[in-house]
Amino acid sequence: MAESAPKSRMRGPARRALITEAALKLFAGRGYHAVSLGDIAAEAGVARTVMYDHFPSKRVLLLAVMQEQNAALVEHVGARITGSGPPEDRMRSTIDAYFSFAQTKPQARKLLFDRTDEDDPEIQTVRQGIRESRTHAVAALLGNDMRETVGIDPGEPIAEAMVELIITGLDGVAQWWERHPDMPRSLLVEGAMRLLWTGLGHAD
Repeated sequence: MAESAPKSRMRGPARRALITEAALKLFAGRGYHAVSLGDIAAEAGVARTVMYDHFPSKRVLLLAVMQEQNAALVEHVGARITGSGPPEDRMRSTIDAYFSFAQTKPQARKLLFDRTDEDDPEIQTVRQGIRESRTHAVAALLGNDMRETVGIDPGEPIAEAMVELIITGLDGVAQWWERHPDMPRSLLVEGAMRLLWTGLGHAD
């Protein structure tokens, strides 16, 4: 009788990815307090003891997932900001990039932006740090365009304030879109573009 091939073992990075994917789904769907490490282990299909090989606590896991998804968002949007073409085209592409992130990764958008029931000071501090790092990153990427198109020095505090306006505004539209999913993404992009680029006082 031929011997069966030994069952291949999943490597550490692959197990970690399964865990963070399961954690993202549950944290976004139920909230931090309603989810246990056992719930996440079951969702990921791993033993709870395996969880501790990668994450010593639920808090550490949440923070890791938040940082991972924030990096993915900045990379996704940043590629459009620094792409080719005139500033207006890149702005339209950047707006579309955020909405495409919200559309394809709704759980990540919810975890990063929606209000949660977290009352842990460390989590709140890290969440605020992630928000500030995202604003810094986007402000740096937009630096040349802000200087050349609207005359704002990217090193001035007002530059980051304007980036916050753009980010929170686009996410507000994304939240509205969740309640009105029949709206085509292209119409949202054009509507946001008319407001952000053309401006209310210069609309046709």
